[in-house]
Amino acid sequence: MRAAAFAELTGPDGVAIVEQPTPEPGPGEAVVDVEACAINRHDLWILEGDSAMVEADDLPFVSGLDVAGVVRAVGDDATGVEPGDRVVLCPNRTCGACRFCREGPENRCENFSLYHGGLAEAARVEADRLVALPDSVDATTAAALPTAYVTAYRMLRQAEVGPGDLVFVPGATGGVGVAGVQLADVLGAETVGTSSSADKLDRVEALGLDHPVRGTDPDELRPAVESVGAPDAVLNHLGGPYTGLGLDVVRRGGRVVVCGRTAGGRSEIDVPDLFLGHKRVIGSTMGTQADLETLVDLVAAGELSPEIDRTYPLEATGEAFAAMRDRESVGKLVVTN
Repeated sequence: MRAAAFAELTGPDGVAIVEQPTPEPGPGEAVVDVEACAINRHDLWILEGDSAMVEADDLPFVSGLDVAGVVRAVGDDATGVEPGDRVVLCPNRTCGACRFCREGPENRCENFSLYHGGLAEAARVEADRLVALPDSVDATTAAALPTAYVTAYRMLRQAEVGPGDLVFVPGATGGVGVAGVQLADVLGAETVGTSSSADKLDRVEALGLDHPVRGTDPDELRPAVESVGAPDAVLNHLGGPYTGLGLDVVRRGGRVVVCGRTAGGRSEIDVPDLFLGHKRVIGSTMGTQADLETLVDLVAAGELSPEIDRTYPLEATGEAFAAMRDRESVGKLVVTN
């Protein structure tokens, strides 16, 4: 089979199409013929050499978390799926033994990690991590859900967002940003979102963004957000200075949920404002398999339509990562077979 492997950790030009043996399922496993696999900033960090999980000795490395397709074969003791089933993968890997695996939520597992291997024509996965797809949900749409939309949904739940709330989404045109805007709309909340691009903001406004704000400088964004109102919650997938910005603008008792570090791995905050304002900063990683099942149901019911900017054939995977690196897209980029 063909795979889009990371042959060098040098950015998009490090992707190479290679031939690999078609996998066979082991006990409890399934092999999925991959029809679609979305790419994420997580993959790009690996490709750029900005992740400790992959080193030169691991190359060639096949990344890709968000697998959707058709089950080809199942191994012994695999339950819940059969050959021919249409599925999407929950890419969580958990130990099954720690307190959080026993009591939930599973994304807090003490040994939490992620599946890799979806940027190929076939993928071997844990069978019990596969979620069935209704006929009304196609593979490309499903592949957009597991990372960006599950992450945003879990962040909204962590922030206790409900109808009538105001949610601030800095960087509202990326994968998690767009997902956050759309899902906040599903929950009946109002959103204020930012981007450096007026054209991108127009596109996200068409997806449900209520208050677009153009700009990237936190000092300039602060009064613009405050003119809309004091947000009840902030979805911060950028990290860096946007954590402080979120805490500055969020209302008394508000919640700032952080899931990423695209803008930087360190943040400065006003500690007295934090405790005197009864504000909360909450870290959040991915979500749960139940969250993914909920999102599949929302798509099937017509309540959610994940935004997919472009699709790329497997041989153009490097181009997809270049588009992500250059911030050309709004929503998800998906590699298809």
